[in-house]
Amino acid sequence: MSQGLLTLLAVIPIIWLILSLGVFKMRGDLACLIGLVLTIILSMVGFHFSGKESLSAALEGIVMAFWPIIYVIIAAVFTYNASTESGGMNTIKEMLTSITGDMRILVLLLAWGFGGFLEAIAGFGTAVAIPASILAVLGMSPVKAAIICLIANTTPTAFGAIGLPVTTLAQVTGLDVKQLSFVVTLQLSILIILIPFCLVTLTGGSFRSIKGVFWITLASGLAFSIPEIIVSKYLGAELPSIAGSLICIVTIILLVKVIGPKKTQEQTAPTVSLKEGIVAWLPFILVFAFIILSSSLVPAIHDRLNTVQSSFTIFQGSHAKPYVITWITSPGTLIIVATIIGGLFQGISFGKSLQILWHTTKQMTKTMVTVASIVGLSKVMGYSGMVNNIALSLVMVTGSFYPFIAPIIGALGTFITGSDTSANVLFGELQVKAATSLDVNPYWLAAANMAGATAGKMISPQSIAVATGATGLVGEEGTILKQAMKFCAIYTLIICLVIFGLGKVFGQI
Repeated sequence: MSQGLLTLLAVIPIIWLILSLGVFKMRGDLACLIGLVLTIILSMVGFHFSGKESLSAALEGIVMAFWPIIYVIIAAVFTYNASTESGGMNTIKEMLTSITGDMRILVLLLAWGFGGFLEAIAGFGTAVAIPASILAVLGMSPVKAAIICLIANTTPTAFGAIGLPVTTLAQVTGLDVKQLSFVVTLQLSILIILIPFCLVTLTGGSFRSIKGVFWITLASGLAFSIPEIIVSKYLGAELPSIAGSLICIVTIILLVKVIGPKKTQEQTAPTVSLKEGIVAWLPFILVFAFIILSSSLVPAIHDRLNTVQSSFTIFQGSHAKPYVITWITSPGTLIIVATIIGGLFQGISFGKSLQILWHTTKQMTKTMVTVASIVGLSKVMGYSGMVNNIALSLVMVTGSFYPFIAPIIGALGTFITGSDTSANVLFGELQVKAATSLDVNPYWLAAANMAGATAGKMISPQSIAVATGATGLVGEEGTILKQAMKFCAIYTLIICLVIFGLGKVFGQI
């Protein structure tokens, strides 16, 4: 079979997902399930995959979908549901609106700052699920809340889950992790500054919404970007987004007090005591503490907890690797434990917490089907060579113009897999090989894959499923994809121009 025909077969699942969700507005669970079946058939017909290999690849993806991805989604929504049940969410709402009643600034605080922090310490959908649900409580349209959080959850994903995507990219390419981290932050810095303006514009409905919050918006981007650049250069991949998000949150709060829109008398009234505030935020505080303490930043605890794991092989073809489940250090486990403990302080009994958890799990049924299908699809495409075939075809067709479209390959990887880390595993080595053949700096193109991967996160069916599950919009995946697609196109174009233009200016390509 010719290369062109193979490439055509390989892109059919991607075309199906775009058409079924964005054009036909099919339910996400049904569209992705059909996409999985279609991909299995194509892998056997065009890519010489046996039924055993194809089905076991899909099964590995389904298992991966449930642990840790769906597990984390359920945990994040459980935290929201438990906080709502206890009244803690109302307290949080009062505290946030006492800082400011301006929804533009609340979006910067929650979707950008707090969302970036959640991505940095946990990843796996928490940065979309939790801020989107809080914004909906604060009165924002659920669709708008979902789209805003999807856009915000782009650049922070490069260093999400304690730097996992970049450290993985360094491992698969053999590049130095500190230098690679630094290049990634440089490439993303322009977008880190621009995204807050996009969020504010989308919140207010037009670019005129920037009026009155311009300096706060600019500062929220700079306060995130500059610490990321400094920390990545000297410390590596684990801490850039943690430092950037925390400094961003503090900067926004301080500037609101100094130059922010004036608050009404109702907003300035001290309605929440310090004790009430701490109790309301306790589940989130404990999530932060547990994830930090059990992360690789604290090896003594991390290494011991990480021994509680199970390892087994699912995929039955070549290049199969054992699938490892870490039971305690999974963000899902830590979030659930933190929520149950926090709930006890908020007056929710252990039994009641379990009831809420069970209700949350049932609430996520369609989301489970969507995520399991899309991750299963991505595994079949990856193992069968369909993804690699698409990427190689792009390299062959573009030639010396390839650096411009290098980020698109990274975006493609995340769109298919829902994971920046997986996109780097799929295409990181390819980018370095392309750089060598074109006499381009390998760090520049490897980082371009990472930068592009952050764009694909915005429209990944997996990410959209998280957003719809958290905001009660299951069945509206197509609406969100269609609206997010235009922002993703602009984001990706900017990344491509940055990679190609700055690469030329600084002699990287």
